[in-house]
Amino acid sequence: MNYPLMFRCSGHLAVFLSLWLLAGCGSEDKTAVAPTETRPATEEAVVAVAPATTMAAVDGNRIINADSEPGNWLTHGRTYDEQRYSPLAQINAGNVSNLGLAWYYDLDSSRGQESTPIVVDGVMYVSTAWSMVKALDARTGALKWAYDPQVPKSWGVYACCDVVNRGVAIWNNTIYFGTLDGRLIALDAATGKPAWEVLTIDNTKPYTITGAPRVINGKIIIGNGGSEYGVRGYVSAYDAETGALAWRFYTVPGDPSQPFEAPILAEAAKTWNGEWWKYGGGGTVWDSMAYDPDLNLLYIGTGNGAPWNQSIRSPGGGDNLFLSSIVALNASTGEYVWHYQTTPGETWDFTAAQHIILADLEINGQTRKVLMQVPKNGFFYVVDRTNGALISAQPVVATTWATHVDMATGRPVENPESRYDKTGKVWVGVPGPAGAHSWHPMSYNRQTGLVYVPINDAGFVYMPVQQLNIKPHSFNTGIDFGAADLPPDPVVKKQIMDSVTGHLAAWDPVLQRESWRVNYPGPWNGGVLSTAGNLVIQGTAASELVIYTADNGTKLWSMPVQTGVVAAPITYEVDGEQYIAVAAGWGGIYPLVTGDLAFKSGPVRNISRVIAFKLGGTTTLPPMPPETPRVLNPPELTADTAKLAIGKQAYDRACSTCHGGGVVSGGLITDLRYSPSLGNELFFEIVEKGLYNDKGMVSYADTYNHEELDAIQAYLIKRAHDSME
Repeated sequence: MNYPLMFRCSGHLAVFLSLWLLAGCGSEDKTAVAPTETRPATEEAVVAVAPATTMAAVDGNRIINADSEPGNWLTHGRTYDEQRYSPLAQINAGNVSNLGLAWYYDLDSSRGQESTPIVVDGVMYVSTAWSMVKALDARTGALKWAYDPQVPKSWGVYACCDVVNRGVAIWNNTIYFGTLDGRLIALDAATGKPAWEVLTIDNTKPYTITGAPRVINGKIIIGNGGSEYGVRGYVSAYDAETGALAWRFYTVPGDPSQPFEAPILAEAAKTWNGEWWKYGGGGTVWDSMAYDPDLNLLYIGTGNGAPWNQSIRSPGGGDNLFLSSIVALNASTGEYVWHYQTTPGETWDFTAAQHIILADLEINGQTRKVLMQVPKNGFFYVVDRTNGALISAQPVVATTWATHVDMATGRPVENPESRYDKTGKVWVGVPGPAGAHSWHPMSYNRQTGLVYVPINDAGFVYMPVQQLNIKPHSFNTGIDFGAADLPPDPVVKKQIMDSVTGHLAAWDPVLQRESWRVNYPGPWNGGVLSTAGNLVIQGTAASELVIYTADNGTKLWSMPVQTGVVAAPITYEVDGEQYIAVAAGWGGIYPLVTGDLAFKSGPVRNISRVIAFKLGGTTTLPPMPPETPRVLNPPELTADTAKLAIGKQAYDRACSTCHGGGVVSGGLITDLRYSPSLGNELFFEIVEKGLYNDKGMVSYADTYNHEELDAIQAYLIKRAHDSME
């Protein structure tokens, strides 16, 4: 590929060359089956270290009236509208310089931390990687109880974007959370003892749950992920008391030779072609939800197509409803009410599962009930949440796949060249699969009227393949991921590296324009909190927690926290003191797959903790754990060019999604260039025979034949030699 020419054709954004995957990315199952009965959850995984906690029951009225008790954080976005704005103002722009660490709690995981803690009556409930849950004293960080659902480590092979969990929900003294292997579990909030669990998926298929549930009128709402492995999306509601399935809404139609689960799916099927159901279809509800109690509408965001390449998934095109859409459902019944599709005929992994915020805005002299979202495709959408009508849409970044959104039709005006699935040509596009905005939560500040959005400035190289190579544990996207490797030319590589950045955008949703921004050296910075103290709080990929003024973005305070922060902070109050807290721990899809780009913000490490701050806090973090320098010592490279090409292609098909593009690990998973298994039979014992299955490294004998594994080993040796140059 002529990289300099690519730069000339696509502008300085040829950078897109590398932002790999999906940020939160996900999908769901094809024919997920709910069990007809719940089962008791095991108590063996409960660790209680403090007396049972007493607290008032959390119900819908309490969440609706959350502003009357701003000291608590009762639901995922603090309120049903998911604004992530707090009325607390004890910590404010005038005194934030006195902020100090109040406490920290070390987590027993070295994978990404994406959870939003829940705080009720002085107790914090936080989920961690591998779907574990902790109850902490919100004053001191002392552990009250811990619960480990004992997710099989081997299930992590189905987690496209790290083994993360984004949070729990609470209702009537019960904690609810989803597990990576598809279970929904209810725990007693006081003791951590399990009440029930239910399997929400067909566990013969590669579904995962990473998102936080929501609770509405006694129903637990949960989605799932897995599109890249070929599943069919849906969202389910379960009875909070019994775990019985109340309703389920499928986001894409199934096999049209079978009865559709809902009348609307017969209409949706008219927007598909071919035999999409054999590929799963995608459209998983892996993250965002919001709820309007006055309208009794649940809003869900849906994911990408499975596979991405539409010409394989739905030959002949079509809008492919309800992929990449905002869908409004009757919260009581799960019945379809309306939808707005952000990316018709999705083929770029442009999910619309990103954060949804509800607000009432004055637009053209009229108060409108709106819904706001910045999905991966790079546009800021303002939609009438009563009926799904588009009010406005403007790009928040350079969007080379579409010039604008046509207000007459509500559809994007696409660049025809971006349809790599139709042209069969390589396309360098912006945004890329990591999105202009990924799963990292935004915040709407009622005082400033601004929405604060964590932005990724990066793109991707889309190279289509003609047919899927469907094997276990492989991404079935219909594109060649190897095309997005950073080039060997050091000059071009540096140009691309320099061009991949990130920023925090303060966006005016009424005027549809940026009010201010803060630039960062790299993407994948944390979610956002804003408060009545004129504060915007965000963790960064460069291992800092930073606070800005909400009105103009002036930096007020920062503190190194020893690890990259991707989760969103919260704030709460106990005994008259306001705290700011965040689950810190570098991880997610970006450090897993982007290779050298994972270190764009610095030498980021994962040191997973919950950290909390208050005015006058005097606690200090312990010294950084020492690191033993690694030494490359690969065996002699003897493979020829043809064998190395086979090895690279095979590596890119499945290995790269955990061990990094170009065999450069982002720090979460073993860097194979340094593996002692290079050049000996240990490699085959691990990869072919499953020696480390209980550690999550399953056998890939069904994915690769022995000759392919031999070629992969040769490619790893070559990359180790390359890194010594």
